[in-house]
Amino acid sequence: MLTDLQQRKYVFMIKIAYHPIYAHPLPEGHRFPMLKYELIPAQLLHEGTIQQENIFAPQPLNEINIINTHDANYWTELKNLTLSAKEQRRIGFPLDAKLVEREIRIAQGTIDAAIFAKQYRVAFNVAGGTHHAGSNWGEGFCLLNDQAIAANYLLNNNLANCILIIDLDVHQGNGTAEIFKDEPRVFTFSMHGDKNFPFRKEQSDLDIALEDDTDDLEFLSRLKDALQFIFEKYQPDFVFYLSGVDVLASDKLGKLSLSKAGCKERDQVVFETCIKHQVPVQVSMGGGYSEDIKIIVDAHCNTFRVAFDLYG
Repeated sequence: MLTDLQQRKYVFMIKIAYHPIYAHPLPEGHRFPMLKYELIPAQLLHEGTIQQENIFAPQPLNEINIINTHDANYWTELKNLTLSAKEQRRIGFPLDAKLVEREIRIAQGTIDAAIFAKQYRVAFNVAGGTHHAGSNWGEGFCLLNDQAIAANYLLNNNLANCILIIDLDVHQGNGTAEIFKDEPRVFTFSMHGDKNFPFRKEQSDLDIALEDDTDDLEFLSRLKDALQFIFEKYQPDFVFYLSGVDVLASDKLGKLSLSKAGCKERDQVVFETCIKHQVPVQVSMGGGYSEDIKIIVDAHCNTFRVAFDLYG
């Protein structure tokens, strides 16, 4: 039985990547809820789920770790702000130097969190989950693919041999699937809305396409079956988890019908599976577009709360 002091010290070991640059200013009326990135850590600190010591600020990512995942020409055009107008529209954000810096800090935060997860079983990035970025394109508010970059970092540094990417954002992880289509050491699993963006989907190692209005019961049943199959057959030694909350019934872009309680149970299922199989997990937040930003923030905070209850 841990003493209160031991428990408090262990909580400090659960690390969370966050930098103020995550909340990048956007034009008035933009549909992406950038404000959530400063509200999530603020709420977790306010309620006492985390302490300031849990949070670390990632540095900018080294270029070699970018071009180990992304096409060098794409990265050069991105950092020089010379992407075409069409390519910028595909991304969905006005392109500027601070936005690029934001993206490379997010990706470094996911690498750092993956390393912390290997030490302490679980770690987080308040942002990330930029799964629409492929090897040579950005799309859907994603410039660089943070979890793909971190997965390649682990592989290239002999820190993992069999990686599982669990993508439970409502939108398919098309960029992640494309990047790892020929990489047998990475198993890509995406469970997403069938009739939702991206409308041209890539092929993951396992895709579960859900019908509109899928509810808690069906979602959780299919998730449990899929995870049992993957863990027993593939036996990963590291997991990246993309915990988007755009699966909620309240989401403007989601089309599914999960309750907040169902979304929270989804997180619990993932964490309990990782604990059962003794596999470390890095978590990036992914999307969320409910009209009320309080719903978005609370659902994201639930992911942290569940993990701190289970791991702390």
